[in-house]
Amino acid sequence: MKFGLFSMNRVACSYPVTAIKIAQLAEAAGFESLWAAEHIVLPDPRVPSSPSDPQERFLDPLVALAFLAAHTKRVLLGTGVIVLPQHNPLILAKGLASLDELSGGRLLFGVGAGYLEPEFRALGVPFAERGARTDEYLAAMRSIWTQTQPAYHGRFVSFEHVQSYPQPQRMIPLIIGGESVPAYRRAVEQGNGWYGFNLDLEVTARELNKLAEAGKRYERPAELGKLEISVTPPPGALTLEDAKRYAELGVDRLILLPRTSFSEAELIEFVAQHGERLLGRV
Repeated sequence: MKFGLFSMNRVACSYPVTAIKIAQLAEAAGFESLWAAEHIVLPDPRVPSSPSDPQERFLDPLVALAFLAAHTKRVLLGTGVIVLPQHNPLILAKGLASLDELSGGRLLFGVGAGYLEPEFRALGVPFAERGARTDEYLAAMRSIWTQTQPAYHGRFVSFEHVQSYPQPQRMIPLIIGGESVPAYRRAVEQGNGWYGFNLDLEVTARELNKLAEAGKRYERPAELGKLEISVTPPPGALTLEDAKRYAELGVDRLILLPRTSFSEAELIEFVAQHGERLLGRV
């Protein structure tokens, strides 16, 4: 079992001194990856679907992970997740390729279609189009990253006779987030991995069954290999017994979620305790 640490750009870790301290502690403890979430804006007042109060601090995930890359050596750096339809795909592709280059090939590209309608409205992106934009933007990004003469012509993005270097020196691992039929399809057809967020054991089992059904319905390219499963359990402490139960369900990576109320001292304790309790034991 691999273990990651979530919220590296949020609340206490949105302050640089704390972020460095927690990132280096997690790397030294043996955590495999650090993860940063994305919300460009949050609705004010808060609505039921919003994950956070409107005043909660969220650093841009690419900026935050680039900062952490400069202060770590080995730990992987994951976006958990980028809300893809809210971005220009060529601008995002440039930022991700730059981060992968500067980090020495440590980026994990977690992506989702989004769910927070007020955020889309504020950004001028039609909420109903988010799924179609996600599929098209992924195709456009693959083109600019891999083709010698990049070209893509779709409904939402169209380009040719352009270049964007440096192209990634490897195919950046694509991890599809979300618990929906389109997300399962994208994971099977395009993803190196699938990511379920805030899932307890019962919900994880149910979602993995749905993912398995999608695997029967959609064709998976052989070159993608096995679909890696990442899950963030509900916030707070995780026991060794529960970590083993997640592994028995088929989870390959647990991305731990400290409570947003944690201070720097509480985050240090959280990382140290889970490093000792879980890492190398599952």
